[in-house]
Amino acid sequence: MKLTRKIKIILTLVLVLLNISCDQISKNVVRKTIEPYERIQVFEDNFLLTKVENTGAAYSLGSNLGPVFKIIFLQIIPILVLLFLLKQILVKTHYSKETIIGFAFIIGGGIGNLYDRIIYGSVTDFLILDLGIIKTEIFNMADVSVMLGSILVLVSSVFNKKGSFFKEKIT
Repeated sequence: MKLTRKIKIILTLVLVLLNISCDQISKNVVRKTIEPYERIQVFEDNFLLTKVENTGAAYSLGSNLGPVFKIIFLQIIPILVLLFLLKQILVKTHYSKETIIGFAFIIGGGIGNLYDRIIYGSVTDFLILDLGIIKTEIFNMADVSVMLGSILVLVSSVFNKKGSFFKEKIT
């Protein structure tokens, strides 16, 4: 089934906004209800809530940069990359549905963290997962969006090259 261009644009923007909303709502709840570095066990030691303000990017990379470099590397460049990705999925018609959905997740998550950096000067991280062989650093819902989107784009790209069932395109 092919979708019209307008419907594709609307659905893509709705998906981006849903990702931003989930991220910002969860962060606002955490900011209001959890004290910095407080640890709340949701499921024993396997799933923890806490609150940390990250002034850098992933793993606090760039947190020691000077103010001008922080603006360039943690705000301006991400804005340009997100705008480029958004333009790509809204204007180009050759991407599969899965790739568009993946990029929408990446864009939504990127905007969520970018919004925090611009408005608050830091990104609120609050989730820790420890399942034995899988243990994460602290993260937030925007990070989940970016990771899920990246996995979807990667899987879609691999299967598209092999000509599998991901071949259907939105035009």
